[in-house]
Amino acid sequence: MRTFPHLLLILAVFLILDSAQAQSKPLLINCGSDSSTDVDGRTWVGDSRPTDGGNFTVSLPGAIAPAPKSADREDVYGDLYKTARVFNASSSYKFSVSPGSHFLRLHFSQLFSNLSAKESVFDVTGNGLKLLSTFSVPGEVYQRNSKTNSTSNVIVKEYLLNVTSGKLEVEFAPDGESFAFINAMELVPVPGNSIFDSVNKVGGVGVKGPFSLGESGIETMYRVCVGGGKIERKEDPRLWRKWDSDEHYIFSLNAAHSIKNTSNISYVSSDDSTSAPLRLYETARVTEETFVVDKKFNVSWRFNIDPGFDYLVRLHFCELEYERAEQRKFKIYINSKTAAENYDVFAKAGGKNKAFHEDFLDDAWSQTDTLWVQLGSESSATSAAASDALLNGMEIFKVSRDGNLGHPTIRIGDMSGGMAKPKRSPKWVLIGAAAGLVIFISIAAAVYFCFYLPRKKNIPANKTKHNPPATPTATNARASPTLRTTGTFGSCRMGRQFSIAEIKAATMNFDESLVIGVGGFGKVYKGETENGTPVAIKRGHTQSQQGVKEFETEIEMLSRLRHRHLVSLIGYCDEQNEMILVYEHMANGTLRSHLYGSDLPALTWKQRLEICIGAARGLHYLHTGLDRGIIHRDVKTTNILLDDNFVAKMADFGISKDGPPLDHTHVSTAVKGSFGYLDPEYFMRQQLTQSSDVYSFGVVLFEVLCARPVINPTLPRDQINLPEWALNWKKQNLLETIIDPRLDGNYTLESIKQFSEIAEKCLADEGRSRPSMGEVLWHLESALQLHQAHSQSASTDSLSGHELKLSDASTNIRCIEEVDESAHSDCQDADGEAVDVKIEVPGAV
Repeated sequence: MRTFPHLLLILAVFLILDSAQAQSKPLLINCGSDSSTDVDGRTWVGDSRPTDGGNFTVSLPGAIAPAPKSADREDVYGDLYKTARVFNASSSYKFSVSPGSHFLRLHFSQLFSNLSAKESVFDVTGNGLKLLSTFSVPGEVYQRNSKTNSTSNVIVKEYLLNVTSGKLEVEFAPDGESFAFINAMELVPVPGNSIFDSVNKVGGVGVKGPFSLGESGIETMYRVCVGGGKIERKEDPRLWRKWDSDEHYIFSLNAAHSIKNTSNISYVSSDDSTSAPLRLYETARVTEETFVVDKKFNVSWRFNIDPGFDYLVRLHFCELEYERAEQRKFKIYINSKTAAENYDVFAKAGGKNKAFHEDFLDDAWSQTDTLWVQLGSESSATSAAASDALLNGMEIFKVSRDGNLGHPTIRIGDMSGGMAKPKRSPKWVLIGAAAGLVIFISIAAAVYFCFYLPRKKNIPANKTKHNPPATPTATNARASPTLRTTGTFGSCRMGRQFSIAEIKAATMNFDESLVIGVGGFGKVYKGETENGTPVAIKRGHTQSQQGVKEFETEIEMLSRLRHRHLVSLIGYCDEQNEMILVYEHMANGTLRSHLYGSDLPALTWKQRLEICIGAARGLHYLHTGLDRGIIHRDVKTTNILLDDNFVAKMADFGISKDGPPLDHTHVSTAVKGSFGYLDPEYFMRQQLTQSSDVYSFGVVLFEVLCARPVINPTLPRDQINLPEWALNWKKQNLLETIIDPRLDGNYTLESIKQFSEIAEKCLADEGRSRPSMGEVLWHLESALQLHQAHSQSASTDSLSGHELKLSDASTNIRCIEEVDESAHSDCQDADGEAVDVKIEVPGAV
């Protein structure tokens, strides 16, 4: 009998251990159901009979709702979305769980959001941490589907919570008179002490510190398999995570190719076994090498995020190709800030086919709603192989701030072009139709009086007495005469066809006091339309290096093109053997006049970046806006004009050429261009490509950076040519020495570095190694964001105590999307600068 107490003690210990083990197992709840359901190989317990699964209660039962129509059967979890538990007042699920980290997943089906006339909007909290704020399932589904082309009506929100008390309470609180609902819940314990250990500080290369959840929480924003398609939950049996394909997020699929190796992959550490399934590490993307894009350009992924939070980025790596270290080294950027340099996957893992992950903490909370992850070449790499970059997978987590993870959802009704449209009464339909008829008649009358009557009056021209040119009575010779904007139009050209009398009247018979610039084509005069709009009138002279062909080309090109960053042609005059072009006036003249050779105030670094971005957008549109594209052929700082707001516009299309047909790589043509800006490959081969414009633009970038002439024969021999001189200093890492001193240090070194690196790539000897204008634009946008982030933050946060803190700086990079713009742009095609030397080499037509 003495052994009986011992038996009771052993039995009690066994029951406690068994209870703890049960509580550490996943808890799967089918909300609104009174029975268990097997879905995807797992058993889900109905919350109407919690004793079947145990360890949870519902404070306020609410109501049970069946699906208004058939659940989404194409989803393997469709059976979970047949029912929901609905609350019209605050209610909580209370769980008994083992202390530690747990994944909480909340399943919502859009089918249940319209159970009443009031839209479902609600908050969700977990142990006091706000998980969802004014959450709208239709709004969330709409935002996701519009960005990923998905058709699913289900949203699954995942959170990582640290439970210290053994209790977890998940509360649903409807907004006002609305209601809340939930279809299913998962509570999955994470093995080990913590899913995170130490993290790297983005922007502080080599700075590493511990990270712990404490009382905070994390929301999984994205989990993607890079280069290998989707990984379903059942392929990740330990934690049942879903991994999406990265194809919806990669900036350009052509920037990297997929590789695969399924043999002998293992984890570097046994602790890594819960970080991701081995299936993730069997595929990767590697920087692409093509004949068009230099493989040293970044491969980038873009993710939409909620502003106002810090973000953890976990990158997964496994070397699948190289057999030793130093064969692959690259840089990692997160939101354009350097996260890691000289990154060698083989060396980090200690071998091939060894899987591991690296965590990075970034502060993107102040403004940005976009997070970029980029892999780029390592400038110290000495071989072609060493510039490749590799990535197997990534996860992006939002870190709570001040007890909050919630970000209000944009509701469908608040969106422009939303789903619901108000019905219009017949009365308003009739009023709209009547208004439309009135507008149509008004337009027809306007067309008749503006176009038909003037032509009719001009028919008996020989019988009409011409009025002499009007002479301004103002004593100030600089006063701009007026130019009428009504009259005949050219039969084959777009734009106003002015008479020579109108041009002479507007220029006071070409008064020299109205000259505002001189170019290779001729002089430019300032005039004014009847409504007071200033114009630039460019008159070709008989000794012009540009003739009739260039005059016709300019009209033809600008008749086809409309873009905010290209000059707009108002009209022309070709009477009496004249070649005159009329543009809208550009108040701030040429870019060059603001860099050197004048007394104008120095441009700030931000202004210079914005001007370069504008010009790059114009060139990008030229290269991609039409079927064959257009090659400018004379890119330089005197052909970049600035309006009164310093918006840059490309000008002077007199020697532009249509791009090559689809079955050709180049256009064979005589060499034309400006000395100092001319592409050496084009000069030698007389083969014109879009990369020739890219080369010239690279020269422009260094001209903007250094604010000196491209060619200055008065300088010592090694300084005469700006690109050679600048590249020489850059290779010595002394570029800051030759930056325009008028900037007075008001710039960010990282911004300067990004700017100079893309300028250097533009100047590659071979055209195929140069970037496209789209890539140039992307890097310039990045440089601007780096500068703005620096300006917004006076100092960078550093490690404080035992926790890793973040910089207040934030940045985002916009996805480059150019569209055809129909709006006219302010324009002028001349300036007060000296005439640039033109180069023409006899060759093909």
